[in-house]
Amino acid sequence: MYLLWYLGLWGPFCKKAFPHIMARLAVCYNEKMAAKKKELFSNLKDFAGPSGVLTLLEIGAGSGANFEFYPAGCRLICNDNNDNFSKFLEKSLSQNRHLQLEHHVIAPAEDLSQIPNASVDVVVGTLVLCSVESSERVLKEVLRVLRPQSLDSNGSGDLSSLV
Repeated sequence: MYLLWYLGLWGPFCKKAFPHIMARLAVCYNEKMAAKKKELFSNLKDFAGPSGVLTLLEIGAGSGANFEFYPAGCRLICNDNNDNFSKFLEKSLSQNRHLQLEHHVIAPAEDLSQIPNASVDVVVGTLVLCSVESSERVLKEVLRVLRPQSLDSNGSGDLSSLV
């Protein structure tokens, strides 16, 4: 391990291996957390925009472990910094045909510049804020991409109402 790190190979190895590990762990994690996730995501449809269609951005989407809990007809924008998750994400999408992938953004969650201002109804991030460089910058990006009505229906519209 130290030799790989010294040679500069540890980071690339982890970037390739991590998606494989997480795809396997997600199955076990979802089995244990299914009831809680169903409860937490049960009101997502309430945040749908004026068209009645829900546009959801998931930061750190990884292998798509949350997809089965999203409502039918949901327009999905996925973000992950690691493009090695792509094949796992595609597999999850094929198993969750009730979702429509709008865009897959390969970028750090601190830079969602590919997503327009005020363009999403809901942002989901599970197990991701602990692995970003700046959670404050991520939350600022979340506020930028959320529709103002999403913020208003959540309470005061400040950062504390989102956490």
